[in-house]
Amino acid sequence: MVTAIVLIKTDVHQVPETAQALADLGHVSEVYSVAGEFDLVAIVRVREHDELADVVTGEIAKLPSITATETLTAFRAYSRHDLERLFAIGFEAAE
Repeated sequence: MVTAIVLIKTDVHQVPETAQALADLGHVSEVYSVAGEFDLVAIVRVREHDELADVVTGEIAKLPSITATETLTAFRAYSRHDLERLFAIGFEAAE
């Protein structure tokens, strides 16, 4: 699984509509409105890198209200929840 974080600049008058359009795309798992240089952040998950190009340039960047994107490809995920599960191996309650 390939995960990418797509930073998005959009028409400020279209942020909610653009966020919903992004959320409706098949490979977009989450969309956040954010403060700062970018207006939205989309989390994209695909099986292979080739699909990432199709989603970012073929779907996301083609939405009319989007003016620019920057894509960050995730190498590894670090999560408190994942670490807790890892360290709990062998300590599950007996049933």
